[in-house]
Amino acid sequence: MDFSFLFIEWLSKPIWMWLGFITLVIAILSFDLGVLHKENKEIEVGESIKLSALYISLGLAFGGWVWWYLGADAGLAYMTGFVVEKTLALDNVFVIALIFSFFAVPRLYQHRVLFWGILGVIVLRAIMIGVGATLVAEFSWLLYIFAAFLVVTGLKMLFMKEADPDISNNALVRFMRNRFNVTEGHHGEHFFVKQADPKTGKLVWFITPLFMALVLIEVADVIFAVDSVPAIFAITTDPFLVYTSNIFAILGLRALYFALAAMIHRFRYLKPALAVVLIFIGSKVFVADLLGLEKFPAAFSLGITFAIIATGVIWSLVKTRGEPVPAE
Repeated sequence: MDFSFLFIEWLSKPIWMWLGFITLVIAILSFDLGVLHKENKEIEVGESIKLSALYISLGLAFGGWVWWYLGADAGLAYMTGFVVEKTLALDNVFVIALIFSFFAVPRLYQHRVLFWGILGVIVLRAIMIGVGATLVAEFSWLLYIFAAFLVVTGLKMLFMKEADPDISNNALVRFMRNRFNVTEGHHGEHFFVKQADPKTGKLVWFITPLFMALVLIEVADVIFAVDSVPAIFAITTDPFLVYTSNIFAILGLRALYFALAAMIHRFRYLKPALAVVLIFIGSKVFVADLLGLEKFPAAFSLGITFAIIATGVIWSLVKTRGEPVPAE
């Protein structure tokens, strides 16, 4: 059999690298769902932290391979992207917690929703990154648009107070309730169930609040991707590094959610730190041009990014130490 096609370049990397990464992701998810969580169960904080550590280790290990195989610059770009995307992904936790609370999703089924949510994210991010990579390759000036967008977004996050989203008045929620049959309560782990139509008495399909929560989580990720995709392209334009750092950052979010959801109130200063990170990532594109550099040094980029995020996390934990957990 001729395997020469595996060495054909697609989006700047041989096909075998893309297939290898996709196979790795499938293996990780299969192990997670088929072995670790074969049955629905509540994930305790301790287990969540252990699983998160495993996923972070896998992401860092892949970064080590990138460093070894593609070189130090690629390794540093991947690591910077991984740290930034991981931190931006943490912001999703705040919204996911609100969605689960609004739909009263039992902890027993939250892992199932997040698992299918991650699968959707993998596909959606692939589409967005593929489109972004194509546009950047054709129109290099788009990088400056991305960079300016990040700076403006960061400044808005710093100086404009954001209210929690009002899910009850969400247009998508109203649309689903008006256009589809929706059950009043949950039906175990099911997204769809057959019930008698109140008007005709015939058995028809209904969607459950569990499915509505899944849809909102997917849409929320698309909204968050508007920030995260430009951020990673401002770090590197290599589609392979962009996608792999994105996916590894998101893969562990499901596991980390159950630990973070219990202590969201402790990360009060994470959002300002994220804002500063976005401003830094966007501005370094212009700084590199002003200094006559081909690009901002990758080592400095990783070091500064990590320092900003670490400061935000540590400051949050110090300032909120001893505060009671807010009542739900």
